[in-house]
Amino acid sequence: MSQYFATVARGLEELAAQELTELGAQDVAQGFCGVSFQGDRELLYRVNLWARLPFRVLVKLGEFPSNDDRELYDGVQQIDWGEYLTPELTMAVTVTGKNEQLNHSHFTAVQVKRAITKQQTEKFGQRSNVDIQDPNVRINAHIDKDVCIVSLDSSGSSLHRRGYRSAVGDAPLKESLAAALMKMSGWTPDLAFIDPLCGSGTLPLEAAMQALNIAPGIFRNGFGFENWLDFDAELFDRLIKSAEAGEKQDLQATIIGSDRNFDIIEQARSNARSSGVEKYIQFAQMELADVEAPADSGILLCNPPYGERLGRDEDLGAFYKLLGDVLKQRFKGWTAFVLSGNKELAKSIGLKSAQRTTVYNGTLPCQLMKYEMY
Repeated sequence: MSQYFATVARGLEELAAQELTELGAQDVAQGFCGVSFQGDRELLYRVNLWARLPFRVLVKLGEFPSNDDRELYDGVQQIDWGEYLTPELTMAVTVTGKNEQLNHSHFTAVQVKRAITKQQTEKFGQRSNVDIQDPNVRINAHIDKDVCIVSLDSSGSSLHRRGYRSAVGDAPLKESLAAALMKMSGWTPDLAFIDPLCGSGTLPLEAAMQALNIAPGIFRNGFGFENWLDFDAELFDRLIKSAEAGEKQDLQATIIGSDRNFDIIEQARSNARSSGVEKYIQFAQMELADVEAPADSGILLCNPPYGERLGRDEDLGAFYKLLGDVLKQRFKGWTAFVLSGNKELAKSIGLKSAQRTTVYNGTLPCQLMKYEMY
């Protein structure tokens, strides 16, 4: 059994813990911006392939005192790097956290790199090159008070990059946040779904992928663990084939995305094609004022702009009021969720929310407001 840590956006730790448990993780415990858990190699591969909420899955290699750079260097050298990194593999070191003596991430990363390459040179007579952009092996050092935890990053690039989205609109939601919002809304595949302000389509795309049981990592170019010395290609291939075999071919309910901007809707359609769900989502260029409910009940979820103005002459306060009017007049029987990073604008919706939940869109604290439309 290995010790893992999945990093997630602030505030999503509980949801991520539930997701990891459902995927088979053991000894699951929430932390700050992450969840620790235990499991075998198959679980590590499965979590990277199937988890919708985490950014990265780290594999713990060691933990040791690190009051200063000397202790850090010595602790890193106690790890047998020959098990994970040979000189022909490139590497990169990232650092999170700090303490009084180790308070500059670049300096800390250099110390970790020096300790690793010193050991390699003594053992192999040569050392790994550093590749910041696309290394074979990513190493994470986390400084927490007087302790350093060293891990391997099994994911490679962030897991929120599903691999299907080549086209993005302005300020797009991360796919991991979209998946979390879907979870928080209580949407299930038997319910109609609409995003009337869909932008490049992240929310409808996540809905379709969930409804069709498409693994979120299936379109990625690769994962970090595929470069590791102990990579089990046969096991991973088996997981990939199982995921592909489990995909569904039909939706139980309608999924719709609309936006006023034709070019943005074309981006959404392009992303849908890349993820193989184009025929399942109804994308339409449409003004918010023209949006109609596609069924007697369902979930509406949207992420309207938070800035001062929608366009050159359009006030966002009026736009939010229009959103409230559309919900009230045309979505009776529905449950609506609106994510907003501007409390004053949110008041312009003119409806009483049944529930408000704080959600972080990057570093921006937002409110996910729930409206029961009777």
